[in-house]
Amino acid sequence: MSATDHVRLSAWVHGHVQGVGFRWWTRSRALELGLSGFAANKPDGRVQVVAQGPRESCERLLGLLEGADTPGRVDKVIADWSDARERITGFDER
Repeated sequence: MSATDHVRLSAWVHGHVQGVGFRWWTRSRALELGLSGFAANKPDGRVQVVAQGPRESCERLLGLLEGADTPGRVDKVIADWSDARERITGFDER
């Protein structure tokens, strides 16, 4: 699999990531990277991020999610990789 192959990143972000602009920030970074998908608040306080696009861009987004410059506080990110699925357009906040 090459860096330009399209993949699906599913990431669960743990920490203080709700009510701090985290989904908006994630959407902005994903769009800058040309990715499609969504960021959604979960009832347990996590944010689920699903992004599809070139592997290199998804890896860059994952690095940003794990970085120190996010809104709020990220304690850990659990990531799962798979082949890109149905066509998703845009990047939504849910």
